[in-house]
Amino acid sequence: MKQYSKRMVIAHWLTLGLLVLAWYLGDSLSDSTDESRATLFGYVIHVSAGIAVLLLIAMRLLFRSKDGVPPAIGHAAMDRLAKGVHHTLYLLLLVVPITGILTVLRSSVAKALLSGDANMLPKAHGFHGLLVHSLHGTLVNVLIAVVVVHVLGALKHQFIDKDNLLERMMLRRK
Repeated sequence: MKQYSKRMVIAHWLTLGLLVLAWYLGDSLSDSTDESRATLFGYVIHVSAGIAVLLLIAMRLLFRSKDGVPPAIGHAAMDRLAKGVHHTLYLLLLVVPITGILTVLRSSVAKALLSGDANMLPKAHGFHGLLVHSLHGTLVNVLIAVVVVHVLGALKHQFIDKDNLLERMMLRRK
């Protein structure tokens, strides 16, 4: 079975780790903002993780074009579904960080980060009425749903189909 290149595998798992970090911090920042106790450090790490995801996705797209991808398994309908899920993941992994960056730029977060003044961070409901922030949150939820579908598909291959499809995305080779 043809596998993904090592750099594609590393970028895949780094992206997952950064997504979990960004989601956790974003959720924590949301709660902290509503309680007026968000920190500059929290925003710096959240924004950095989002930018890193954006850069990793750009790299993954470059790697895909240079290294290629393993062929589809051969079940036409399921292969189309898998391709759609992957394309949707890539699109969301580009758009979610972009809407996050736009949220920072359109709110007081950028001024607070540049000045180093946490008092300038949004307070309770500080993003109310900021459409791009609402879009960012909605797209994060859509991304989570698509990731769940992706994981369920991988688990189906591993434990129901028993075709070892997950081996394609592992560093250790058999």
